[in-house]
Amino acid sequence: MSKIKAWLLAARLRTLPLSISGVFVGTALANYYQYYNSLIFVLAILVTVAFQITSNFANDYGDGIKGTDNEERIGPKRALQSGILSRKELKHGIIYAVVIDVILVIGLLCFSFGLQYIGYLILFLILGFISIWAAIKYTVGKNAYGYRGLGDIFVFVFFGLLAVLGSMFLYTKFITLEAVLPAISIGALSSAVLNLNNLRDYSSDKNSGKNTLVVKLGFENGKKYHLFLLALAFVSVLLFIILHSQSYWNFIPLLAFIPIILHIKNIKTNSDPLLLDPELKKLALSTFLLALLFYFSFNNFL
Repeated sequence: MSKIKAWLLAARLRTLPLSISGVFVGTALANYYQYYNSLIFVLAILVTVAFQITSNFANDYGDGIKGTDNEERIGPKRALQSGILSRKELKHGIIYAVVIDVILVIGLLCFSFGLQYIGYLILFLILGFISIWAAIKYTVGKNAYGYRGLGDIFVFVFFGLLAVLGSMFLYTKFITLEAVLPAISIGALSSAVLNLNNLRDYSSDKNSGKNTLVVKLGFENGKKYHLFLLALAFVSVLLFIILHSQSYWNFIPLLAFIPIILHIKNIKTNSDPLLLDPELKKLALSTFLLALLFYFSFNNFL
C-alpha cells in the first residue's frame, strides 16, 4: 500500500460527514436569524475536518500502542495495527495535524471576530485549544478519557453543543435558548455513533481494558442507552421545528429519521456485535442527512 493510501486510511474519511454536521446546523441557525458569511462557513468546515482527522490519527496511535486494536477487533484495520504506518510516522502526523489545526483556528477566529470582538476571539481560541486537546486525549496518554467511559460526554459536547452553538455564534455573536435543541439532537446522534462503535467493539474493548460506557453498562444496557440517545435526538429537533416552523417545508428534516427507525429495528433484534459494523455508516450518514435537510429547510438565504 502506498503512503498516500496509508494516510487516507488513518484519516478515516468516512467519519468526516458526521463531524461537519454541527457546522451545517449552526450555519442554518445563523441563516435563520439573517446572518450569513460564505468564508466563515468554508473556514468552519475546514477547521472541523482538521480536528476530526487529528482525532482519527490520535485514536489510531493511542489504541495501537495500548494494544486495543488487535486481531480480536471487528471493525476496519487501523494504520498502526496493520503496520502500514509506524509509531514515529503516526506521531509526526499528529504533530503536523495539530499545526494545521492551530493555523486554521486562528484564521477563522481572526476573520470572524477580529479586534472588534477581542474577548470573543480569546474565548474561542481557548475553546479551540481545548478541542485539539480533546481530539488527542480520547485515547492517547495514561489518563485517556475514552478508556474511562467519558467519550460519550465529550462527543456530545464537542460534536453537538459546541459545534452547533459555536458555529452559530461565529456568524451572529449571540445564541438563543431554542438553538440548544438542534444542538442536543446532533450531539445525541453523534454520541449514538460512538456508542454503536463501542457496542461493536464490546468484547475486544473489555478484554483489552478499554472501559467505554458500554463496557461499564454491559452490552444489553448499552443497546438501551443507544435507543435513548436516538429518541432524545428526535424529540429535540421535533420540538425546535414545532416552535419555529413557518411551513410544512420546515418538517423535512424529520425524513432523516426514516432510516434511523430501520436502524433501531436492527439494533433491537441484533445480539451479534459483528453485525453492527454496517449500522455505523447508516447512522452517521443519517445524521449528516438530518444536518443537510435542516440546513436547507431553515436557511433564509436559499
